[in-house]
Amino acid sequence: MGARFEELAWRETPIGTISLRRRRDPALDVDVYEVKLDDDFLMSSLFPVAEIELARLGLAPLGGNDLDVAVGGLGLGYTARTALEDPRVRSLVVVEAIEDVIDWHRRQLLPFAAGLAPDPRTRFVRADFFAAVADGDGLDPEQPGRRFHAVLLDVDHSPRHVLHPSHAPFYTPDGLRRLAELLHPEGVFALWSDDPPDADFGRVLAEVFPTSQAHVVGFANPLTGGESANTVYVARR
Repeated sequence: MGARFEELAWRETPIGTISLRRRRDPALDVDVYEVKLDDDFLMSSLFPVAEIELARLGLAPLGGNDLDVAVGGLGLGYTARTALEDPRVRSLVVVEAIEDVIDWHRRQLLPFAAGLAPDPRTRFVRADFFAAVADGDGLDPEQPGRRFHAVLLDVDHSPRHVLHPSHAPFYTPDGLRRLAELLHPEGVFALWSDDPPDADFGRVLAEVFPTSQAHVVGFANPLTGGESANTVYVARR
Protein backbone atom coordinates (compact mmCIF):
# COMPACT_ATOMS: atom_id res chain seq x y z
CA MET A 1 0.00 0.00 0.00
CA GLY A 2 1.36 3.45 -0.90
CA ALA A 3 0.97 6.82 0.78
CA ARG A 4 -2.45 7.82 2.09
CA PHE A 5 -2.38 10.94 -0.10
CA GLU A 6 -0.38 11.82 -3.19
CA GLU A 7 -0.63 14.70 -5.64
CA LEU A 8 0.32 13.07 -8.91
CA ALA A 9 0.27 16.14 -11.16
CA TRP A 10 -0.83 19.78 -11.27
CA ARG A 11 -0.65 22.71 -13.66
CA GLU A 12 -1.79 26.32 -13.95
CA THR A 13 -4.12 26.70 -16.95
CA PRO A 14 -6.12 29.60 -18.43
CA ILE A 15 -9.20 28.34 -16.55
CA GLY A 16 -7.49 27.61 -13.23
CA THR A 17 -5.15 25.14 -11.54
CA ILE A 18 -5.89 21.56 -12.55
CA SER A 19 -4.58 18.72 -10.43
CA LEU A 20 -4.69 14.95 -10.25
CA ARG A 21 -4.45 13.35 -6.85
CA ARG A 22 -4.68 9.90 -5.35
CA ARG A 23 -5.88 9.25 -1.82
CA ARG A 24 -6.53 6.09 0.15
CA ASP A 25 -10.06 5.91 1.49
CA PRO A 26 -9.75 3.87 4.70
CA ALA A 27 -13.50 3.32 5.05
CA LEU A 28 -13.82 1.85 1.55
CA ASP A 29 -10.29 0.40 1.43
CA VAL A 30 -9.71 1.69 -2.11
CA ASP A 31 -7.47 4.16 -3.88
CA VAL A 32 -9.50 7.14 -5.09
CA TYR A 33 -8.30 9.25 -8.03
CA GLU A 34 -9.68 12.77 -8.23
CA VAL A 35 -9.38 15.68 -10.67
CA LYS A 36 -9.76 19.20 -9.30
CA LEU A 37 -9.93 22.61 -10.97
CA ASP A 38 -8.83 25.05 -8.27
CA ASP A 39 -11.04 23.96 -5.34
CA ASP A 40 -13.75 22.47 -7.54
CA PHE A 41 -13.94 18.68 -7.92
CA LEU A 42 -14.36 17.72 -11.58
CA MET A 43 -14.21 13.95 -11.47
CA SER A 44 -13.67 11.07 -9.06
CA SER A 45 -12.97 7.40 -9.64
CA LEU A 46 -15.60 6.72 -6.98
CA PHE A 47 -18.33 7.79 -9.40
CA PRO A 48 -17.54 6.48 -12.92
CA VAL A 49 -20.97 5.05 -13.76
CA ALA A 50 -22.38 7.99 -15.72
CA GLU A 51 -19.12 8.55 -17.65
CA ILE A 52 -19.22 4.88 -18.65
CA GLU A 53 -22.89 5.13 -19.60
CA LEU A 54 -22.16 8.19 -21.72
CA ALA A 55 -20.24 5.93 -24.10
CA ARG A 56 -22.66 3.02 -23.91
CA LEU A 57 -25.80 5.12 -24.40
CA GLY A 58 -24.13 7.22 -27.09
CA LEU A 59 -23.07 4.22 -29.17
CA ALA A 60 -26.16 2.06 -28.58
CA PRO A 61 -28.39 3.66 -31.28
CA LEU A 62 -25.78 3.20 -34.00
CA GLY A 63 -25.94 0.36 -36.47
CA GLY A 64 -23.16 -1.13 -38.53
CA ASN A 65 -19.45 -1.43 -37.93
CA ASP A 66 -16.36 0.70 -38.53
CA LEU A 67 -17.53 3.51 -36.27
CA ASP A 68 -15.52 6.71 -35.98
CA VAL A 69 -15.98 8.29 -32.54
CA ALA A 70 -14.88 11.59 -31.01
CA VAL A 71 -14.74 12.24 -27.28
CA GLY A 72 -14.65 15.78 -25.93
CA GLY A 73 -12.90 15.86 -22.56
CA LEU A 74 -10.49 13.14 -21.48
CA GLY A 75 -10.55 13.38 -17.68
CA LEU A 76 -9.98 10.03 -16.00
CA GLY A 77 -10.60 8.23 -19.28
CA TYR A 78 -13.72 6.24 -18.45
CA THR A 79 -15.76 7.41 -21.45
CA ALA A 80 -12.96 6.92 -23.96
CA ARG A 81 -11.95 3.55 -22.49
CA THR A 82 -15.55 2.32 -22.61
CA ALA A 83 -15.92 3.43 -26.22
CA LEU A 84 -12.93 1.28 -27.15
CA GLU A 85 -14.59 -1.74 -25.56
CA ASP A 86 -17.18 -1.62 -28.36
CA PRO A 87 -15.68 -3.81 -31.12
CA ARG A 88 -17.43 -1.72 -33.78
CA VAL A 89 -15.24 1.31 -33.02
CA ARG A 90 -12.44 1.59 -35.57
CA SER A 91 -11.11 5.03 -34.56
CA LEU A 92 -11.26 7.26 -31.50
CA VAL A 93 -10.25 10.92 -31.48
CA VAL A 94 -10.05 12.38 -27.97
CA VAL A 95 -10.10 16.18 -27.85
CA GLU A 96 -8.62 17.58 -24.64
CA ALA A 97 -7.68 21.21 -23.98
CA ILE A 98 -5.02 20.53 -21.34
CA GLU A 99 -1.84 18.79 -22.41
CA ASP A 100 -1.14 17.61 -18.88
CA VAL A 101 -4.35 15.57 -18.81
CA ILE A 102 -3.25 13.79 -21.97
CA ASP A 103 0.15 13.25 -20.36
CA TRP A 104 -1.47 11.52 -17.35
CA HIS A 105 -2.70 8.84 -19.70
CA ARG A 106 0.50 8.58 -21.72
CA ARG A 107 2.38 8.08 -18.45
CA GLN A 108 -0.14 5.43 -17.32
CA LEU A 109 -0.91 7.22 -14.04
CA LEU A 110 -4.46 5.86 -14.01
CA PRO A 111 -4.51 2.07 -13.66
CA PHE A 112 -8.21 1.71 -14.58
CA ALA A 113 -7.56 3.50 -17.90
CA ALA A 114 -4.73 1.16 -18.89
CA GLY A 115 -4.80 0.38 -22.58
CA LEU A 116 -6.37 3.67 -23.68
CA ALA A 117 -3.24 5.49 -24.79
CA PRO A 118 -1.47 2.47 -26.35
CA ASP A 119 -4.53 1.36 -28.34
CA PRO A 120 -3.78 1.96 -32.04
CA ARG A 121 -7.32 3.24 -32.57
CA THR A 122 -6.76 6.14 -30.14
CA ARG A 123 -5.44 9.55 -31.11
CA PHE A 124 -5.25 12.46 -28.68
CA VAL A 125 -5.85 15.97 -30.02
CA ARG A 126 -4.71 18.85 -27.85
CA ALA A 127 -7.41 21.46 -28.57
CA ASP A 128 -10.35 23.38 -27.13
CA PHE A 129 -13.38 21.29 -28.12
CA PHE A 130 -15.73 24.27 -28.14
CA ALA A 131 -13.44 26.48 -30.23
CA ALA A 132 -12.82 23.62 -32.66
CA VAL A 133 -16.56 23.22 -33.23
CA ALA A 134 -17.17 26.97 -33.48
CA ASP A 135 -14.44 27.73 -36.01
CA GLY A 136 -15.76 25.18 -38.47
CA ASP A 137 -12.54 23.17 -38.87
CA GLY A 138 -13.87 20.38 -36.70
CA LEU A 139 -12.39 17.97 -34.21
CA ASP A 140 -9.63 16.37 -36.27
CA PRO A 141 -6.89 18.80 -37.35
CA GLU A 142 -5.55 16.17 -39.75
CA GLN A 143 -8.89 16.08 -41.59
CA PRO A 144 -10.69 19.45 -41.33
CA GLY A 145 -14.46 19.01 -41.40
CA ARG A 146 -14.22 15.28 -40.72
CA ARG A 147 -17.50 13.64 -39.75
CA PHE A 148 -18.02 11.13 -36.95
CA HIS A 149 -20.65 8.55 -36.18
CA ALA A 150 -20.75 9.70 -32.55
CA VAL A 151 -19.49 12.67 -30.55
CA LEU A 152 -19.44 12.12 -26.78
CA LEU A 153 -18.95 15.22 -24.63
CA ASP A 154 -18.03 15.47 -20.94
CA VAL A 155 -16.39 18.78 -20.07
CA ASP A 156 -18.79 21.15 -18.30
CA HIS A 157 -20.84 20.41 -15.20
CA SER A 158 -23.97 20.92 -17.29
CA PRO A 159 -25.27 23.19 -20.09
CA ARG A 160 -26.15 25.74 -17.40
CA HIS A 161 -22.99 25.37 -15.31
CA VAL A 162 -20.01 25.74 -17.63
CA LEU A 163 -16.37 25.77 -16.64
CA HIS A 164 -15.67 28.88 -18.74
CA PRO A 165 -18.01 31.50 -20.25
CA SER A 166 -16.63 30.78 -23.72
CA HIS A 167 -18.32 27.37 -23.62
CA ALA A 168 -21.85 28.76 -23.24
CA PRO A 169 -22.53 29.51 -26.96
CA PHE A 170 -22.10 25.82 -27.76
CA TYR A 171 -25.31 24.97 -25.90
CA THR A 172 -27.45 27.16 -28.17
CA PRO A 173 -29.20 26.12 -31.41
CA ASP A 174 -26.45 27.74 -33.49
CA GLY A 175 -23.70 26.00 -31.51
CA LEU A 176 -25.35 22.61 -31.74
CA ARG A 177 -25.98 23.04 -35.47
CA ARG A 178 -22.23 23.42 -35.97
CA LEU A 179 -21.73 20.24 -34.00
CA ALA A 180 -24.39 18.41 -36.02
CA GLU A 181 -22.48 19.25 -39.21
CA LEU A 182 -19.63 17.09 -37.86
CA LEU A 183 -21.88 14.02 -37.62
CA HIS A 184 -22.69 11.49 -40.31
CA PRO A 185 -26.37 11.18 -41.19
CA GLU A 186 -28.08 9.47 -38.23
CA GLY A 187 -24.98 10.16 -36.15
CA VAL A 188 -25.26 10.66 -32.39
CA PHE A 189 -24.35 13.49 -30.07
CA ALA A 190 -24.27 12.45 -26.40
CA LEU A 191 -23.65 14.76 -23.45
CA TRP A 192 -22.95 14.15 -19.76
CA SER A 193 -24.51 16.52 -17.20
CA ASP A 194 -24.31 16.68 -13.43
CA ASP A 195 -27.78 18.30 -13.26
CA PRO A 196 -31.19 16.65 -13.54
CA PRO A 197 -32.82 16.67 -16.99
CA ASP A 198 -33.23 20.27 -18.15
CA ALA A 199 -36.44 20.90 -20.11
CA ASP A 200 -35.08 24.14 -21.58
CA PHE A 201 -31.98 22.42 -22.92
CA GLY A 202 -34.19 19.60 -24.19
CA ARG A 203 -36.04 22.15 -26.29
CA VAL A 204 -32.74 23.46 -27.66
CA LEU A 205 -31.75 19.94 -28.67
CA ALA A 206 -35.14 19.46 -30.34
CA GLU A 207 -34.53 22.52 -32.52
CA VAL A 208 -31.46 20.86 -34.02
CA PHE A 209 -31.92 17.09 -33.80
CA PRO A 210 -34.95 15.09 -34.97
CA THR A 211 -34.77 12.85 -31.89
CA SER A 212 -33.31 13.38 -28.43
CA GLN A 213 -33.70 11.86 -24.99
CA ALA A 214 -32.49 12.58 -21.48
CA HIS A 215 -31.42 9.44 -19.60
CA VAL A 216 -31.19 9.59 -15.81
CA VAL A 217 -28.26 7.44 -14.70
CA GLY A 218 -28.47 6.46 -11.04
CA PHE A 219 -25.61 5.01 -9.04
CA ALA A 220 -24.71 4.14 -5.48
CA ASN A 221 -22.94 6.92 -3.60
CA PRO A 222 -20.47 5.34 -1.15
CA LEU A 223 -19.90 8.67 0.58
CA THR A 224 -23.53 9.16 1.57
CA GLY A 225 -24.65 5.55 1.59
CA GLY A 226 -27.50 6.55 -0.70
CA GLU A 227 -28.14 7.09 -4.41
CA SER A 228 -26.98 9.87 -6.72
CA ALA A 229 -27.77 10.52 -10.37
CA ASN A 230 -26.40 12.24 -13.46
CA THR A 231 -28.01 12.87 -16.84
CA VAL A 232 -26.91 11.67 -20.26
CA TYR A 233 -28.52 13.40 -23.23
CA VAL A 234 -28.56 11.42 -26.47
CA ALA A 235 -29.53 13.21 -29.68
CA ARG A 236 -29.52 11.80 -33.19
CA ARG A 237 -29.06 13.65 -36.43
